[in-house]
Amino acid sequence: MKLSDFDYLLPSELIAQKPLARRDGCRLMKLDRASSSVSHHRFYDLSSLLRTGDVLVFNDSKVLPARVLFQLHGRECEIFYLKDVAGGWEVLVRPGKYFQEGDVFSIDGKLECTVVAVHDNGSRILHFSSELATPALLEVLGGITPLPPYIHEKSPLADYQTIYAHTPGSVAAPTAGLHFTEELFATLDAKGIQREYATLHVGAGTFLPVQTENIEDHAMHSEWFELSPETCERLNAAKKEGRRIIAVGTTACRILETATDMNGQLQPFSGTTNIFIYPGYEWKMIDALITNFHFPKSTLLMLVSSFAGREFILRAYEEAVAERYRFYSFGDAMFIE
Repeated sequence: MKLSDFDYLLPSELIAQKPLARRDGCRLMKLDRASSSVSHHRFYDLSSLLRTGDVLVFNDSKVLPARVLFQLHGRECEIFYLKDVAGGWEVLVRPGKYFQEGDVFSIDGKLECTVVAVHDNGSRILHFSSELATPALLEVLGGITPLPPYIHEKSPLADYQTIYAHTPGSVAAPTAGLHFTEELFATLDAKGIQREYATLHVGAGTFLPVQTENIEDHAMHSEWFELSPETCERLNAAKKEGRRIIAVGTTACRILETATDMNGQLQPFSGTTNIFIYPGYEWKMIDALITNFHFPKSTLLMLVSSFAGREFILRAYEEAVAERYRFYSFGDAMFIE
C-alpha cells in the first residue's frame, strides 16, 4: 500500500490545543465494523456502549517532564530526554552546536553534564554528575511537560497524564486514556467492566513521519513494554470465556498484539516491540479499540485502518471533520467495535 492511501484534509483549527475542563465530556464517535455505521456520543456514555464482562486494557505508563530548558552561552537551550542508555541519557538538543562530543557544561549551575557521544541521527548521549534516578533528576533540572509540537499552548504535566499513570518512562502520553475519570471508572465498575493494566513507554518516535511511499519499507520505532504473568492469565481466561478484550489506545493495542502467540495466547513479556500494524495484518487478541484521531499518513492511522478498514476509517474521519470534532492528543475519541 502507498503512503498517499492514508491521507486526509484536516483544518488546523480542529487540532485541540487544550484539554476540556471535564475529561470525559469529550465527544465519542462509535464505529460499528459489522454494519459500517457511525454514531455520535459523549465519552461519559461509554458504559452504555460496553457489555457486562468486557475487559478494558490500559497502558499505565507515566509521562516524564522530559523537556529541560536552560541558558547556555547567553542563549536558551533545550534538552529533550528520550531514554536511559548505558552511560547516561539519550536526548535531542537545540542548538546542536553547543552539544558536541566532549563538551562539558552545567545546567543553571545545578549539575555538570558531559556530552559523551553524538549520533548520526542527531541525538546525543549525556552523562550527569548525579546518582539520581531519571524521574528525580528531571525534577531537579526543572523539566516541563513534553507537549507534542502541534500544541502551541502551555499545559501543566497533570493535564497530559492519565489518572491511572503509575510507571514513569514515557515522553508522550497514551492519549486515549486521558478521557477517563474516577466517576467514569465507578460507572464502569458498576456495570461489571473489568480493568487490566500493562506498561508501554511511549517514545518520541511516535511523532516521526513515514518517509517512504511504499509503507512496507518504513522502519518502525521500538518501544519498551512489560506485561505480567498475572495479567496474561486473567486476559487469556476472559478471551476463552468469549468476553471482549478492548485496548484503550494504540499503545495498549501494540502490547496485546506483540505478546499474543500464534495460538492466540498472551504470554508474559518484558522488552521492546517494533510491531508495525497496517492493512493486511492478522489480528490475534483485541476485539475493540478506543483511540483518538490520528495524523494523516501516520502509522497510527494505518493501525486503525487495519482494524476497521481503510475506506471506513477515512469516511469516519471525513465525517469527524464535517462535525467539527477535535483532533489529536487533547481531542475527541473513537470507539471501534
